[in-house]
Amino acid sequence: MTQALTLTDGAELITVIVGGQLFALNIQQVREIRGWTTSTPLPKAPSYVLGVINLRGAVLPVLNLATRLGLPASEAKPSSVVIVVDLGEKTVGLLVDAVCDILAVTEDQVQPAPELGNSAGRGLAYGMITTEEGIITLIDLAGVLPTEELVAA
Repeated sequence: MTQALTLTDGAELITVIVGGQLFALNIQQVREIRGWTTSTPLPKAPSYVLGVINLRGAVLPVLNLATRLGLPASEAKPSSVVIVVDLGEKTVGLLVDAVCDILAVTEDQVQPAPELGNSAGRGLAYGMITTEEGIITLIDLAGVLPTEELVAA
């Protein structure tokens, strides 16, 4: 299990809305949360890459998390949020519709993500948590960018 997936007693996750669904990210990988800034498109980038933004002098790639998860693309609006996360040695921004809450969980609250027989979504969802608000899908941030793209980013 990678650091991104290790949940100890009281581990904190940040919940977000993407495409009308609840998702959770390991808060230890979240560097900051920012409002949406128009990005500069990159030629020949994968469909889920919105472009790049200036983050205090550094060029930061921004991904449309909805598109990366196989959902209809989220349209970037002034109310959208970019979550800056650390993926190994790389830092990227993830476009989400909204940030909801911080949730403390333990490993025993997490149910495994269902196997659907295809590899398209494999590596993106770590598990599921059921709450009174609904089902929250835990995103494995290590799977957001394929390894070969992390090296090139």
